[in-house]
Amino acid sequence: MQPSWVTARQIEATRRVLTRYVRRTGKIWIRIFPDVPVTERAAESRMGSGKGIVSYWIASVAAGSMLFELNGLKKPLAYKVLKLASHKLPLKTRVVERDES
Repeated sequence: MQPSWVTARQIEATRRVLTRYVRRTGKIWIRIFPDVPVTERAAESRMGSGKGIVSYWIASVAAGSMLFELNGLKKPLAYKVLKLASHKLPLKTRVVERDES
């Protein structure tokens, strides 16, 4: 529901929560990928001498984009699982269901 940066660690933590409940009954699609490197300089380093090393990777998430998809679960369980997984993310989320008509 809002734009944010999501780190690879946060995506992995969310994926673990989802797979714990889905197991073999359903399928998970992760629609974001951390492809932007974030660099950091060493503490108390002098100015100059180039850019720092890659510290972690992020996925830049736009507002309203779909992050995860689930298939093969009943509605109440899928809603519960996605709510649990949303606590691992640094942004406000909303569970949306696909209209099968």
